Amino acid sequence: MIKSMTGFGRAQESFENMTVTVELKSVNHRYLEISSRFYRGFSFLEDKLKSYIQSRVSRGKVECFVQIEIAEGNYSEVKVNYSLADAYFALMGELSERYNIENDLTVTSLARCPEVFEIRKTETDEEEVWLAVKTVLETAADNFVKMRAGEGTALRSNILEMADNIIRNVEYIEERSPETVKEYNEKLLTRMREFLDTASVDEQRVLTEAAIFADKVAVAEETVRLRSHIKQLREMLDSDAAVGSNVAVGRKLDFLVQEINREANTIGSKAQDVEIAKRVIEMKSDIEKIREQIQNIE
Repeated sequence: MIKSMTGFGRAQESFENMTVTVELKSVNHRYLEISSRFYRGFSFLEDKLKSYIQSRVSRGKVECFVQIEIAEGNYSEVKVNYSLADAYFALMGELSERYNIENDLTVTSLARCPEVFEIRKTETDEEEVWLAVKTVLETAADNFVKMRAGEGTALRSNILEMADNIIRNVEYIEERSPETVKEYNEKLLTRMREFLDTASVDEQRVLTEAAIFADKVAVAEETVRLRSHIKQLREMLDSDAAVGSNVAVGRKLDFLVQEINREANTIGSKAQDVEIAKRVIEMKSDIEKIREQIQNIE
């Protein structure tokens, strides 16, 4: 089982004096990038959130949103800024005297002056808040990872299907390659007879030319390596490193696909046969599709 880099997970839970909601979502990224959002006053959570997410995720651009609703009566208190109120009161008196107008200041009008009332948050127990957030974060992360694993299963199936296509083309090339040498031998012999206008042809020379051609178009080494790479691809998709671990399998697969593509290019450059060339094109198409899919793998 492998995991996709795209996913979403959400969880919410109410505690004695607060309700916590956590959402996790991610998209593709070359490395692991984590950003978190929460209301001002809970910045102490940032490092803890990132540390936990790093323990569950190895690649992707991950966004974590945390909402904490403190129960009424446990969140804030209102106090009067008396020094500011005194200043407003004095200035109102000065205005009254300066412009000879009635000072109709009331408690209500004074209270409407900016920042006369101060809303102060009560001290929160950071450890208590973190324990609550962590509980919800774990559930959200479980849902998040489960979704990524589900998408990973679909990716694996698609990649293996294309890998099977590549092997079928490799099998054809392995069968067809000796035939191209035989056909070249026959064509060379026919041309030499036509050129010399005689049935007497230097058979040894024909064999030498055919051997040179066979060496030039030989792709046995490349097909063997291709088979080996495809085998490794399958093993990596099913290995323990891809099952419930924090290993970035996608990077290793990306390197392996580069090697597969290199062997296909070599076969294509050696191909002196139209049918083999067609199969190489099909292989390269499947390799490119695999490369695109691997970009989604964690």
